[in-house]
Amino acid sequence: MSSVVGKRVNGRTYYYLAESARVGGEPRVVSQRYLGTAEEIGRAVSGPTSAPEGARHRTFGDVAAVWATLEMLEFVKRVDEAVGPQRARTTLGTHLALAVLHCSTAPGTDSDAWWADCAADDFVRPRPARSALSAAARWRALQRLTPERVTRIETTIAEAVHGVLGDGHAALAVDVPQFTTFISADCSMPACRGGLAGLGLVVTRDGAIPLASHVYPRDGVEVPPFAELAGELRARHPGEVTLVFNAGQAPQLDLGGGRHFVGALPLAEHPELHAKPASARKRVDADRFAGLTALDTRATVDGVRRRVILTHSETLHAAQARALTEELSTATRELAGLAAALTAGTLRGDRAQINAEIARLTRGRRVERVLSTTLSGARPGDIRLTWRVDEAAVARLDEEFFGKQVLVTDHDDWPVSEVVTAYRARNHLDSTFRWLTGQAVTGPAPRWEWTRHRIAVHTLVSVLSATVTHLMRREADRAGMNLSVRELMDQLAGIGETVLRYPSTGGRPRTQRILTHRDHAQQQLFALFGLSAFAPV
Repeated sequence: MSSVVGKRVNGRTYYYLAESARVGGEPRVVSQRYLGTAEEIGRAVSGPTSAPEGARHRTFGDVAAVWATLEMLEFVKRVDEAVGPQRARTTLGTHLALAVLHCSTAPGTDSDAWWADCAADDFVRPRPARSALSAAARWRALQRLTPERVTRIETTIAEAVHGVLGDGHAALAVDVPQFTTFISADCSMPACRGGLAGLGLVVTRDGAIPLASHVYPRDGVEVPPFAELAGELRARHPGEVTLVFNAGQAPQLDLGGGRHFVGALPLAEHPELHAKPASARKRVDADRFAGLTALDTRATVDGVRRRVILTHSETLHAAQARALTEELSTATRELAGLAAALTAGTLRGDRAQINAEIARLTRGRRVERVLSTTLSGARPGDIRLTWRVDEAAVARLDEEFFGKQVLVTDHDDWPVSEVVTAYRARNHLDSTFRWLTGQAVTGPAPRWEWTRHRIAVHTLVSVLSATVTHLMRREADRAGMNLSVRELMDQLAGIGETVLRYPSTGGRPRTQRILTHRDHAQQQLFALFGLSAFAPV
């Protein structure tokens, strides 16, 4: 409850906006905000009478939207209930919420500088103690998150997500093999020593919103087989889980094992599909998948007739064609240099040495299929090199392979668009985690050791940040805005706040908060996430 309180000092009355709440069953004032004297309040109401003496810009839209989503999930309350009784003024729920807010809006930046440059202090409640805002203080607090508490936190936030979605418990099991790299001097876990860490996830079928996670080292003998990882993840989720896999993981799996699945198969193993003409494919949900067509049919996979979908993406086709052109350009340029060196006599290796160099310059499946080389001469100094690009082979690649994927699933009742959406969940998660964690994570202090526990805590913050931002992305998608998480957060970050500072008139300097201009898309997001509740009046 809010009320205005007057305090009389040296004959003058100063007014404060006090917020009170029941603490331990007793009414207490939990925060105060200085308003000024009666004269200052009167001038503020009638508007500034002088020019501002200073101004500063703060980010507003991204932090407000993330905080609104955290409030919708009752994040702080749920985390504190999962953790249990605490004595600290700033609870673990608040610490974790601030960590997620920071990671979601300004990943990889200094915590103190981020807090000073954003508007979160105006609406984050309960307001954290200033001493709790540093990265060191946050890590000290989050060290109290035991493995059991981490699991309970993931479980309660997953329940909150399901409460928002109201879609039952259908989920996907997805592997993100290049989650990040933890850089440190030494640690018992291989990932701590600079190795790559992978991440297994259970995510919602709608929106790929993370619900449960398992981080594992990608280096050494501890890398779990994908089937084993998928089994562990499925055991942590009460509802139906569909396994999502790529073409490289397909040989590790028994598709007849009774689990639901959506995955990719090696294109080369199904020539009867990629040779089909473009006229055999139909357009897939043009509003959601620009330039995507598909052929929904059946084929023999591991000796069983299964549902398979041949897809063709114009975007992927263009990217692969562009990549081949660049690879060929590089290979032929380097072959020209090699040929010139042979002709000039500056390179006098034997045929075996030159063939090894040619193999190095033309490595890559696509280049090897379309580029042929010929050596003439037998003795060092007499050897000459020529090459040829097989344009017919280039045309076959373009016609039969570029832009295409073969998907397989046991969900015979899912529309093609839903099968594609499930398979692309991993791509969306890959993109999100590249933004949230970058290629590597360095400890926040010198001589920092990435212990298993610290890795688990960092992973929890990253996964919960993905949970919040993917939930936001889903809401934007339902409103007709097809954006990646990074594109969404960039749009929201463009909604800034300018704080004008006016000269003092006997009391404290007055300030005025003004939001920056919003374009059409930003205005849509402003309304979608209810940011008017956090905006200056």
